[in-house]
Amino acid sequence: MKLKLSFTLDPFECGTDEAGRGCLAGPVTAAAVILPQDFKDDTLNDSKQLSELKRNSLKPIIEKDAVAFAFAHVYPEEIDQINILNASILAMHKAIAYLSPAPTFISVDGNRFKSFGSIPHQTIIKGDAKHLNIAAASILAKTNRDAYMCQIHEEFPMYNWKQNKGYPTAEHREAIKIYGITKYHRKSFRLLPQQFQLDL
Repeated sequence: MKLKLSFTLDPFECGTDEAGRGCLAGPVTAAAVILPQDFKDDTLNDSKQLSELKRNSLKPIIEKDAVAFAFAHVYPEEIDQINILNASILAMHKAIAYLSPAPTFISVDGNRFKSFGSIPHQTIIKGDAKHLNIAAASILAKTNRDAYMCQIHEEFPMYNWKQNKGYPTAEHREAIKIYGITKYHRKSFRLLPQQFQLDL
């Protein structure tokens, strides 16, 4: 399906999306993007549908052509305090707040959001596979989060975050069993199956 540019005809509509909600470690990261009305790229799609190579090749194109773009992390300590849904929305709000010019309409991937000031918004289920500005935000959220996970991998290489990016792979869970947790793990998440106990 070919993605549409936006939900409205508003020239300053931004799309926003997050990455990393289901991870055991690392931040949840959101991005917000305002694309020009004449933007075209037939390869732009939901970041989950694209290879890492393709996402990384699209990132500089989006950043070069966008009217405005921004991303923001919300880190594990705050995720544990306010829960992952609220942390995801907070990351979106932080990214939107960084945009200049400010958006006049917000298109949000998913079905949950909290109003950002007085700016109208619309939630769109699977919006990252329907609208270019949300797809662009999904790519910037994913690539910037991946870069962060590769950075902290250098500090704790035994968890192989450069490969699994903090997701609950068998390898990641096995490393948690062996080495315990780090300051980057989300303590409010079930880090291991119930039959294993962690001293948190």
